Amino acid sequence: MESEIIKRNISRKRRKLRVSKKLRGDINKPRMSVTKTNKHLFVQLIDDENGKTLLSVGTYSKDVKLKKSKDAAIKLGQKIAEMAKSKKIRSVIFDRGRLKYHGIIAEFADSARKAGLII
Repeated sequence: MESEIIKRNISRKRRKLRVSKKLRGDINKPRMSVTKTNKHLFVQLIDDENGKTLLSVGTYSKDVKLKKSKDAAIKLGQKIAEMAKSKKIRSVIFDRGRLKYHGIIAEFADSARKAGLII
């Protein structure tokens, strides 16, 4: 049992490194990092050149206040696109980390695209 957990964690770390090593964000085109836990979904727009988080929102935020679901992911995508537009950010680099691009992550990205963010 333990060896399966260790193997799964190693493969998750490898997947994260493989996906994220090529992605670098700057002030004009920040990196949009998505993190998913058992209860919540978090999104950050990060400027890697200066090492600063430009925007962040999650399902725990006052504006969204939903549990992790596809509906919450859609609202979160719309909210982050709206916040990015207010900061005059039109395009981002999508960093899904160790997460596979399906389900909640795909719904989030599609709703952000529909709201006008270029991914």
